[in-house]
Amino acid sequence: MEVKGKEQLILDRSEAYIGVLIDDLVTKENHEPYRMMTSRAEYRLLLRQDNADLRLRKKGWEVGLIDDETYHKLQEKERMIQEEIERVEHTTVGGSAEVQSLLESQGSTLLKSGTTIAELIRRPELNYHVLAPIDKERPELPEDVCEQVEINIKYDGYIRRQMKQVEQFKKLEQKKIPEDIDYEDVGSLRIEARQKLESYRPISIGQASRISGVSPADISVLLVYLESRSGNKH
Repeated sequence: MEVKGKEQLILDRSEAYIGVLIDDLVTKENHEPYRMMTSRAEYRLLLRQDNADLRLRKKGWEVGLIDDETYHKLQEKERMIQEEIERVEHTTVGGSAEVQSLLESQGSTLLKSGTTIAELIRRPELNYHVLAPIDKERPELPEDVCEQVEINIKYDGYIRRQMKQVEQFKKLEQKKIPEDIDYEDVGSLRIEARQKLESYRPISIGQASRISGVSPADISVLLVYLESRSGNKH
């Protein structure tokens, strides 16, 4: 990327397991051979095997690893997923004999009033495919699209919660630390924190906060220093 004068490609810990691996190796004191374990990834609900293309293929296209045709297919897949999620969220069914019979056959509570297909998908004992007979307007979709529709609907609450955590994470990652910073100039930093920050030279506040030996209080001191430094330049 340096040769072509482009921005460097960074996969952070909210985007890929290799981002977790690299970040841990940089910020944690791993003194022994290291292997990736999913428990190390705090956003593992988002880092699933089934959505790797949706997470990473655009980045591959941006750096020239993926051709235009493959990327356009990804965009089409994303469009189909979003349209189908939108459709089932707004498609209602009532307590007809057909609906009640299907629910009974799956050991699911019968309907007392109308509901949406999406709400039925969220029931543990039901899924997207089982509900096909009562979903009359359902389009023919590729299996991988159907899988994403089901996962996104069934785990919607958990996924939204983790996305909010990622937003907070991104804010800290975007607070860059100047490369020329001299941690000796940062008053009130504990000696251990100063030594660790000087040794690891983190590129962002987010990365600094994950270094062993750097406390939340140290991060607050660093943030205040960066704010004052920024203010002095204006």
